Amino acid sequence: MTGSVAIVGVGLIGRAWAMIFARAGWDVRLFDTADGVAEAAIPLCVEGLHMLAGNGLCPDPEAAGLRIRAFSTLAACLDGVGFVQENGPETLAAKQALFAELDARASAEAILASSSSAIRCSLFTADLPGRARCLIGHPVNPPHLIPLVEISGAPWTAPAALARARVVYEQIGQVPITVLKEIEGFILNRLQGALLAEAFRLAAEGYVTPQDLDRTVSDGLGLRWSFMGPFETIELNAPGGIADYCARYTDFYKRLAADPAPPSVYEAPATGAILAHWPNKPDLPARMRRRDARLAALRAHKATRGD
Repeated sequence: MTGSVAIVGVGLIGRAWAMIFARAGWDVRLFDTADGVAEAAIPLCVEGLHMLAGNGLCPDPEAAGLRIRAFSTLAACLDGVGFVQENGPETLAAKQALFAELDARASAEAILASSSSAIRCSLFTADLPGRARCLIGHPVNPPHLIPLVEISGAPWTAPAALARARVVYEQIGQVPITVLKEIEGFILNRLQGALLAEAFRLAAEGYVTPQDLDRTVSDGLGLRWSFMGPFETIELNAPGGIADYCARYTDFYKRLAADPAPPSVYEAPATGAILAHWPNKPDLPARMRRRDARLAALRAHKATRGD
């Protein structure tokens, strides 16, 4: 299945979505409210497609690049498309204004998906005539290298819209999961938040350096998590599986759960304690490029292994 998709908002996330859809054979239309941004995104997308091709993740980057076009008006961008992926600012007011316009201008058959990373769909679609076709399609940064997409609807989102979105994301090579009930932050960011809060606490209170904490994840937990999740992890860590693991080991986890890290771990003086040990590295763009290269290699490896 292929078709036409409107990518509304063409920053880092929007460009990644453009590459994903174009690689899968879709006609990709770009629109951004800032002048010239959509046009400038095309060569960046082409560059990214060639990077993917270098890792065996895009069979024909030239053809994929030719499927990406920029539009000067939202109406022209939306005309005739069957799927809209919105990537606007992560504020409730921005989502409300943008979705009101998308609902008014897009064809009645089009799915309206938001890349929102935490704002629940019900908060910005309640008053829309076409609210039944609105949903969250939250990617993980960078989406063209990390395939997970969280699909979350409002109570009024039609089951058929959720099912259709899942088929689309699967067809373009992503890995969709469905959030069965609305919850702030969805699934991935709630899991990430739990780990991050404890990481901040452990480093800020002097139990470990920030660098060694990162190594604990990258060379410890992360190696397992790159191909299996927490439930499978504990199933394989006890002779009798998950129930046996819970019976053997969860007294310790219960004590931890009774004393969670407080919100203040994200504020001074906790953040200052961490930054005092974290080197100021000026090469952030180069490190981001290295991250992307390593992610591309890992995804290619997982694909060949069937993980």
